[in-house]
Amino acid sequence: MRITWFAWLARHADEYGYSDGPLRATIGTVAVLVTAALLWFALHRRRPAAMAAAGLTCALGVGWLAFH
Repeated sequence: MRITWFAWLARHADEYGYSDGPLRATIGTVAVLVTAALLWFALHRRRPAAMAAAGLTCALGVGWLAFH
């Protein structure tokens, strides 16, 4: 599923604001993923909360990057 998501994002990159260049898009996306991983590790004892927080962070972060 992750590979499919990245493939879809690559095909539609210019539609969602990632047209500022691959370097800036990569830096922003990696920053969002690192933040989601930190939330996951911070909440790892409560797995449902960790999954929800990491998923919401990814969705909101990539969405924000896409439209700003």
